[in-house]
Amino acid sequence: MAKLCFSIICTSEIEEKLLDLMLTSFPDDVFTSMPISSHGTLPGHMSAIEQVIGRSGSVCVQILVGAEESDALQELLRRDFTGTGIRFWAIPLIVDGEIA
Repeated sequence: MAKLCFSIICTSEIEEKLLDLMLTSFPDDVFTSMPISSHGTLPGHMSAIEQVIGRSGSVCVQILVGAEESDALQELLRRDFTGTGIRFWAIPLIVDGEIA
C-alpha cells in the first residue's frame, strides 16, 4: 500500500490537543512535531504582532499514513478542530525506512 506524508499546521494554542489526538488515534505510529513560522495564516488566527511581521508561530505535525488512515485523520480533524484554522496536506511518499 502506498504511503502518504500527512502534514498538519496548527497554532501553538491547540498543539497539546492535537498531539493528544495523534497519540490516542495512532498509538503505534511514529510522528513528529516541530515549531515553525507559518505565512499566509488568516489574520483572525494571528496576534497583532504576528500580523505586523507577516508570520505566525505555529506547529507542524507529520505522520506517515496509508490512504485509509489519511481519510480517518481528516475526519478526526474536521470533528475536533473545526474553526481553529488548522491546515493540512498529504503528499506521496517515495521511500521510507528504518536503520536498525
